Amino acid sequence: QKRLVESGGGLVQPGGSLTLSCLAFGLDMDYVAIGWFRQAPGKEREAVSCIGNSATSTYYADSVKGRFTISRDNAKSTVYLQMNSLKPDDTAVYYCAADNIYRPGTYYTWPTYDMPQSDFGTWGQGTQVTVSS
Repeated sequence: QKRLVESGGGLVQPGGSLTLSCLAFGLDMDYVAIGWFRQAPGKEREAVSCIGNSATSTYYADSVKGRFTISRDNAKSTVYLQMNSLKPDDTAVYYCAADNIYRPGTYYTWPTYDMPQSDFGTWGQGTQVTVSS
C-alpha cells in the first residue's frame, strides 16, 4: 500500500530552521518524484518544492527560493525539506505527495512548470510548522 508519512514539524522562531522528512512506503523511489505542499489557515494549499526521481531536477516556488532546499535519499525512501530563514508567513501544515506517474527530470525544470496538484496522487497526513516569536 502506498503511503507517505511526514515528520519534523514544530514551533520555531522567525529566522530559525527546520528540516521536514517524508518517509515513503510502497513506492519505488527510483521512479517517483516527491513534492512538498503547504496550507495555511484560511488559505488554499500551495506548492512549495518538488524533486525528481534522480534528485538533479528540482522546483521551488518563488516564495521559498534561496531559503528552502529539497533533497532525497532513495536508499532510505525519504525526501527532506530543509527550511532556513523561516518567516511567520511560512506557518502552515506541510504535506508531501508522490507524483502519479514517472516523468523525465526535465519535466520538473521546464520554465512553465508550476507543480500542479493534479499531478500528485498519494498524499501524507501533514506536519504542522509554526513560525512565531
